[in-house]
Amino acid sequence: MPRPALLVVDKPVGPTSHDVVNLVRRGTHIRKAGHTGTLDPSASGVLVVLLGGATRLAEYLLESDKEYEAVVRFGQSTSTYDAAGPITASGPVAFTGDALVRALASFEGESLQTPPAYSAVKIEGRKAYELARKGEVVDLEPRMIRIYGIELLGWEAPQAHIRVRCSRGTYLRSLARDLGERLGSPAHLEALRRLRLGPFTIDQAIALDELRARFTPPTWPSIALPATAVLQGWQVLELNPEQIAQVQRGMAIEAADAQGRAQAINSDGELVAIVQADGEGRHWLPRKVLTET
Repeated sequence: MPRPALLVVDKPVGPTSHDVVNLVRRGTHIRKAGHTGTLDPSASGVLVVLLGGATRLAEYLLESDKEYEAVVRFGQSTSTYDAAGPITASGPVAFTGDALVRALASFEGESLQTPPAYSAVKIEGRKAYELARKGEVVDLEPRMIRIYGIELLGWEAPQAHIRVRCSRGTYLRSLARDLGERLGSPAHLEALRRLRLGPFTIDQAIALDELRARFTPPTWPSIALPATAVLQGWQVLELNPEQIAQVQRGMAIEAADAQGRAQAINSDGELVAIVQADGEGRHWLPRKVLTET
């Protein structure tokens, strides 16, 4: 059986994403661990914690799309674009439900979005929120994002309950702010829950209290997933022992018709490496070699 390489956690409101990673390190006794995609302390939902050598796969989850449920509160804007910051403006909530639905639909597709000043986006090596907290002016460049789908789940003024499917780099706080501007009413993000990160859904996630209970005695491996779970949908290349030795030495593997990229596994189904086809399709080239999970 493949060794456990990741845990899908349902982060509650309160702890930081780093708090959850530290809990997993202590409970599993695996020092090398990291999350893929920060959730603010005020947000809850899917947080994927990679363990051991699987931390090298973080980039493949970071490029994945996500799904959220959120509550947007109209009538007030804040400095942080969420409920954590002080109110910066107040105004009426004078639009109709139909206008709200139309405004939400207008965000679907590709568009430029400016991240919040209170975010982890780096400016000359420093995080934007560090500068903002010192009162410095933070001028962030807009980024191209994509909203795959957005729908209104409930509307009772001044709160709108929405569901959003979006690309990496999308800030729901900025979306709330922009939605308010489009409707002529100041707004901020009041609550946020991540339902999906790439292939991992909230239905797979384990509550933090239950996870704690599985550390003593150590039954957590039974709920952990193998490294290959990160690469769902990728083509699979099973390697023999000789080919595994080649890949581990950084050598190419001969192929009849190699195309794109693939997850290379051993006979037990464990992920050995990420491989990429060469330009002629005659070899698989090792791109990431996992020596441990």
